[in-house]
Amino acid sequence: MNRRRFITMTTLAATGLAVSRGHGQEPGLAPDRVVVPRKKLAREKVDDHLDMAIEYLMGQQRADGSVGEMDYARVAMTSLTVMALLSVGHLPTDKSPQGLAIRRALTFILKPENQERDGYLGKRDNSRMYGHGITTLLLAEIAGMGVDDDYDKLVADRLQKAIDLILKAQAVHKEAPHKGGWRYEPTSDNSDLSISVWQVMALRSAKNAGIEVPQGTIELAVTYLRGTYKSRRDAQGKPVDMRSGFTYVPQSQVTYASATAGMLAMQVCGQYDAPEVKGATEWLLTHRAQLRWGEQWFFYGTYYYAQAMHQVGGTVAEDARREVARVLVPQQRKDGSWPATEGGPIYATALAVLSLSVKYHYLPIYQR
Repeated sequence: MNRRRFITMTTLAATGLAVSRGHGQEPGLAPDRVVVPRKKLAREKVDDHLDMAIEYLMGQQRADGSVGEMDYARVAMTSLTVMALLSVGHLPTDKSPQGLAIRRALTFILKPENQERDGYLGKRDNSRMYGHGITTLLLAEIAGMGVDDDYDKLVADRLQKAIDLILKAQAVHKEAPHKGGWRYEPTSDNSDLSISVWQVMALRSAKNAGIEVPQGTIELAVTYLRGTYKSRRDAQGKPVDMRSGFTYVPQSQVTYASATAGMLAMQVCGQYDAPEVKGATEWLLTHRAQLRWGEQWFFYGTYYYAQAMHQVGGTVAEDARREVARVLVPQQRKDGSWPATEGGPIYATALAVLSLSVKYHYLPIYQR
């Protein structure tokens, strides 16, 4: 199979559209554009490492289709694994071992017992709103993929319920500066950046798939995200420090992982030219040494770094792509996995694949 063929990802079948960059606009998801097939990429050395990683992930699949070292976060880990396979060009409709692995994994994810009646996808495996955001994102990315009509209807139903839960969780009364974000449970009355970014990514992808996302939801999320950018504000409310970044919770320290997560979350909300995004870009360029093996939350931060810098585009995106490969590739083990600095080898390997495969643009969430 030539994994570099352009994938229109019939995730977009309902509209035939994908989200593009929206410069200088009000808070909201970026306007739609028609997807244009991209030129096939020449094979690079990193592609061999991606092949090895996919083989490793497929080898971890259990008889029931799930992927994970333990019961904890099994639905979320299986969802990350499917996204890793999709990100390098494999589809559930492929008549290949990879296509079969995806279909088996989706069968597990879509089991009725894995979603609560209110739409919650993070309770059964105890992955909470982290897992809910991850699995909702996966459902949005594969919505309308056309395995068959019954499958598409099932995915659409599960996705709508999951999005409804995200909207309901944001609407829980929260005091400033937590208003507009999300945290561990749907009923949480506070917020943090690491969970909020998964929810806005899921909302962005769902919008791509034709799900209605209220404008007010995005405006509230942007207000929350701006509150996590560490800087004094001038009389107009603009940040004074244009070389700073986002924080896990307001007024905590800027870290590699929090700077990248906040930057991507703002971009996903259509705020590509926001001063906070420009400031975080400058901070990351200045603190390039933060992209190093062993950094706290390395895989989590690198996944967001790869996407956020890709959204910036130009030489910044190209330099970031090379840096991600430079740091990740030497750490890969002979069995195709990456040793975990957090979350276990399946988690680490799936995020490594997602970080290295941004260049393909196969997942709609990667597109600019």
